[in-house]
Parts: sequence; structure tokens; C-alpha cells
Amino acid sequence: MVNGIRKAAFSCSKYVSGKSMDEVMREYGLDSVVKLGSNENMYGPFPHALEAMRDEVAMINIYPERNYIKLKELLADRFGLEDASWVSLGHGAGNVLDSIAKTLLEDGDEVIIPQQSYRLYPEISKIMGAKVVEVPLDEHYRISLQDFAKALTPRTKIVWLCNPNNPTGTVVNREDFAWFIDQMPTDCWLVVDEAYAEFADQNLLPDVVSFIREGRQVIDVRTFSKYYGLAGGRIGYLLADPEFVNWYDTVSEPFNSNRTGLAGAVALLEHDLPECQRCCDLMKADRTRMNQELTDLGCDCIDSQANFLFFSTPFDANELAERLLRRGVIVRPCAGWGYDKHLRVSIGTTEQNDEFLRQFKAVYSEMLQAAA
Repeated sequence: MVNGIRKAAFSCSKYVSGKSMDEVMREYGLDSVVKLGSNENMYGPFPHALEAMRDEVAMINIYPERNYIKLKELLADRFGLEDASWVSLGHGAGNVLDSIAKTLLEDGDEVIIPQQSYRLYPEISKIMGAKVVEVPLDEHYRISLQDFAKALTPRTKIVWLCNPNNPTGTVVNREDFAWFIDQMPTDCWLVVDEAYAEFADQNLLPDVVSFIREGRQVIDVRTFSKYYGLAGGRIGYLLADPEFVNWYDTVSEPFNSNRTGLAGAVALLEHDLPECQRCCDLMKADRTRMNQELTDLGCDCIDSQANFLFFSTPFDANELAERLLRRGVIVRPCAGWGYDKHLRVSIGTTEQNDEFLRQFKAVYSEMLQAAA
């Protein structure tokens, strides 16, 4: 047995990702796989980003330099902030969230999270000695900020809010968001994880940056992994009051973004935004179409504002997902969130979505016949 492990680690659970394409092909003897289990953007990487990353590889022996500063400047401009002092970076949104926890949490603090949401929140909180208070989603699979408010105490330090929420794709509305901020204790911070925000109807989402500019204790966390198609580039960022950014930068590691990912992110913002939007529009159209086709089959689909769909069937989700794996389609069963009959399927390219629908209909028909 290994000695000396931090005690708080024994209260944590290891993050379990879905099977890789190579694993599925090897296990089931397949030549190809459609991977729709990790909410990646299958239209990426985009052309200028790819070219910039290829060029940057020649400088991989040197720590990040110019693009580290340039990306923060571009993001500040994109969100209407005065300068780069309102922005900081990390190795993907997960690293940003982890560094926020290290900056804010101490033994005995409390955090509030949605019970059915991104599973990193409780683990990065527990490892810092915080008590995790989980609040279930409501009957519509939405985060209820009224229920969150009931869980607030003077010891609440962070409220982790995934919006749109993963795995459900639902959002909190603007009025509830503004009301909730007024309920928070003095030392409490609202951390809004907007990893999927670009796929949402912008009229539905709260204007998080406006609250940051007002001096409220709100942090906006975003990523280049989803909409921008750079999941492997590992570039996440936060928008926050410059004083908080200063403390975040003090706590986080130096050079906390990889050089090639930074080059790709800068190129995206400078040259690839029209292509990003074009592909997003294709994904939104397919999201609507897939929702309708699954509904027509008898599935119960939740209206999603993300790049995935969350839906239930009459069957065990793990078994249904396993049958799809054998046919070369990777989706995410949601039993780990307590939804034994729900699946989450990412929106891929139109061709991948068509293949998912074809294989899902075949498996669904087989299971219906077997149950008859």
C-alpha cells in the first residue's frame, strides 16, 4: 500500500471517461467507429487553426510567449472587457476549474453543485477539504436556483453552475440568475461553467460578463474544446475581476497552456470564426432533426442548448449503449448521474448523426421486439 496520500483524496472518485475509438475497434473487431460520447466538435480542427499549430510545432522546445498574451487580449476584446487583466488561461476548462478551487477553497468551506452535472466539481472541491452539497435537478431536468438558494449557508464559498448543463443541455434563465446572485453570502463566488454556451440560444443565457463588470463575485469559465474544435489543444479560460485574476495567476502554474493549442486558439479568433459559426449552424439543425426523429420513435427528448442530446428510452441505458458499441457507435449512458434509462449523444457531423440514427433505430427495434 502506498503511504502518505492526502486524506481528502480518499473521499474522491476517479473521473471515468468513455471508451476510446481504438478500444472499441479492438474489442469488437471493427474497422471504423462513430464517436459521439464526449461532446467533441467533429467538424474541427478548423483550417487556419490547424495551419498555425503545425507551424508552432517547430517552436515546441520553447515555453509559450507571444500567443499567451495575444490570446488574452483577443478574448478581452471579444467580450468587451478593457484589457487582458480580466482574462486568464489554463490547460482546458478542467484545469481552470481546478485552479479556481485551489484559489478559493479551504478546509471547512462548503460548495453547492447540481447533483446531475459535470462530475469534476465535487472532486476538485473535496480534495481542497470542502464539504460538497448536492442539489438535485428539478422534474424538468433543470438546475433550480431557488433550491440552490435554500442550500446556501454562511460557509458557502463556491456555487458551481454548469450552464448549459451537462448532461441535460438545459439552461437557467436570466431572471433566476440575477435573483440568485443577490442571495449569495459575502464570501461566496458563483462559478459559471459555460463550456457549451456557443451552442445555446444567446437570448436564453444570462449575460455573465455584465455581472463581472458590475463587481459581483462571479467567474465565467469557457473553453476552446467544444465550439472551437480544439479539445486536444487543451485551452480553457476564465473571465473575472482583475483582482481575482491576479490571485488565480498566483496560484496556478506558470506557462499553464500548451504552445500549439495557444497558436490554434489565436488563429481561430483571427481567421476561423465564420467557419466555426457555419459548422455550429449545421450542428444546431441536426440537433433539431435528431430530437424530432428520436421523439417520433417514442423516446423522451429534452430540448438541448448544447452540442448533445439527452433522452430516455424504456430500456436500460447501459445495455442499449453496449449494443450500439457493437455496431461501432459510441454514446454516453447516463446511469452514473442516476438516470438509468437515459442516453447522451453528441451532435457530430451530419454523416455521423445519420449513422447514429440508423444504428439506433436498428437496436431500438430489436429491443422492442424482444420486449413484446
